[in-house]
Amino acid sequence: MHTNFYRLMNMQFLKAFTALVAILALNINHSQAQISICEAQGIPPEECLNVVSTAVPLLRATSEARSGAMGDVGLAISPDANSIYWNAAKLAFNEVNTGVSVSFSPWLRQLGITDIYLSNLSGYFKPDEMSAVAASLRYFSFGNITFTDFTGAVQGDYRPNEFYLDFAYSRKLSSTFSTGLALKYIHSDLAQGMVNGSELKVGQAVAADLSFYYTNDIAIGGTDTKFNFGMAITNIGNKISYTDDDTDRDFIPTNLGIGTAFDFNFDAYNTLTLAYDINKLLVPTPQTDGSHTDLDAIAGIFGSFSDAESGGGEELREFMHSIGMEYWYNELFALRAGYFHEHATKGARQYFTMGAGIKYNIFGLNLSYLAPTTGQNHPLARTLRFSLIFDFSDTANAGF
Repeated sequence: MHTNFYRLMNMQFLKAFTALVAILALNINHSQAQISICEAQGIPPEECLNVVSTAVPLLRATSEARSGAMGDVGLAISPDANSIYWNAAKLAFNEVNTGVSVSFSPWLRQLGITDIYLSNLSGYFKPDEMSAVAASLRYFSFGNITFTDFTGAVQGDYRPNEFYLDFAYSRKLSSTFSTGLALKYIHSDLAQGMVNGSELKVGQAVAADLSFYYTNDIAIGGTDTKFNFGMAITNIGNKISYTDDDTDRDFIPTNLGIGTAFDFNFDAYNTLTLAYDINKLLVPTPQTDGSHTDLDAIAGIFGSFSDAESGGGEELREFMHSIGMEYWYNELFALRAGYFHEHATKGARQYFTMGAGIKYNIFGLNLSYLAPTTGQNHPLARTLRFSLIFDFSDTANAGF
């Protein structure tokens, strides 16, 4: 399907789009032949590329600048209007009754491309002290593609895009613990036309997120500290297809995330947050016989913990790690930094992040910057992302 799809594209755009697909997915489907080559060449399993790939990988793309500046942590840091993406259970612990966030992330700016971007609109409302409702809309534009036939004659332009619509409900079960449920609709419109006798169509899926959040005050070395713990299983949903062929269906990026954060309140002016998240795709690891593609979504989730052909060592290499820090001065100005690490055989995303934020009255602005630490390109490398936050309440919020 992919080979025929690329042949439909304008040759001038082909290199850029091919690079985009590789960067968006940040992996490549590795076939039986590739794994066999590793074995034939005597490459140790820990050095053999075997990336876990999915459809619509943008479901896992960080769309807002606060977490984007902290190494993509978000499961346990203080709640805000973007919590619906990371951990909907946090929403009930927002100190502000109503919040809205608007985010924009330009992609591939270092290649001179200006029409590929990710945008996000999210907001929440607390009808009472114990609960919260939220919604978000994420939209990704792949830019404009000019289609031609095999003679080079222009057949028309097309603008592939994807969007995801979420609704969430969060409720406190005690003064320190909450749970959340989010439902989402996924719409992926990547191409049009006929491929191998099948007409390409819009890929659609529905999914759910289940999340938990714990927060409590503790004392560390005489410093008032808040300990936060978050866990979320996101994108639990059906496999997606872009043709009428029911056998040609791909997994969406179901994910398990566990995170912790410590908020240190040194005095009335200075606070520091240290956070760590660990994530794993609940999607089958590619097998040499291709059998992983035959599993349904639920079987894929449960099998993803023990299906790596190289054993437990490969399973551990599928975990992604994020560490981040956030410093606030007088709840007015913030500095942030972080690091994200993915094993070289599972995608090789490794990068430092940094950023800053300001808050005044109901308004906040966050900026983030990403610097890769490996030779692999990243669509957000050397690009500024920004988010606007509006807190419609007189109650001050510790982090926006």
